[in-house]
Amino acid sequence: MRLFVAFDLPGEVRTALGEPIARLKPLCRAARWARPEGMHVTLKFIGHAIADGDTEKLDATRAALAAVQSSEPVEIRYRGIGFFPDARRPRVVWCGVEASANLAKLAADIESRLEPLGIPRETRAFVPHLTLARFKSPEGVDGLVRSAAEWSACDFGTARETEFHLFESLLKPGGAEYRKIESYSFVKAIA
Repeated sequence: MRLFVAFDLPGEVRTALGEPIARLKPLCRAARWARPEGMHVTLKFIGHAIADGDTEKLDATRAALAAVQSSEPVEIRYRGIGFFPDARRPRVVWCGVEASANLAKLAADIESRLEPLGIPRETRAFVPHLTLARFKSPEGVDGLVRSAAEWSACDFGTARETEFHLFESLLKPGGAEYRKIESYSFVKAIA
């Protein structure tokens, strides 16, 4: 199983991102664009740490995620379009995620609860973002980078998150499809 933990993307944010995506997409055929219905903010990529049919480890993962809690929702503003690692050598087009401080704590709590189950910690620092596209080659990238500057500070909407989801990623010839396995409300009164 290829799994990850993420926030869903609000419909109004998907809609707001429609215009820049529609204008940028034709500029670079080497980009593999995310499907709007599959857009999400990843909190933890689990990958194949749980083998197909390993119901015991999957159940333990579900229980660990159910124990994650925060005293407040995560406030998010989706703002700007940029590139990883940078605009000179772009590999990913992203929409920025400006979030309340408890988002980093939430992601760290998910990491620490899953690590004892044999799910390795992420080696890179947590940088919340919304992936819009990945580049297969540098063909056409320069024009896309120049045009994307128009949206570098654009506001695409907000969200108030109170639950995250465990997803399975199904790799298909037309791109990845995501199936929601379970949802977790993390805002609870902390004693």
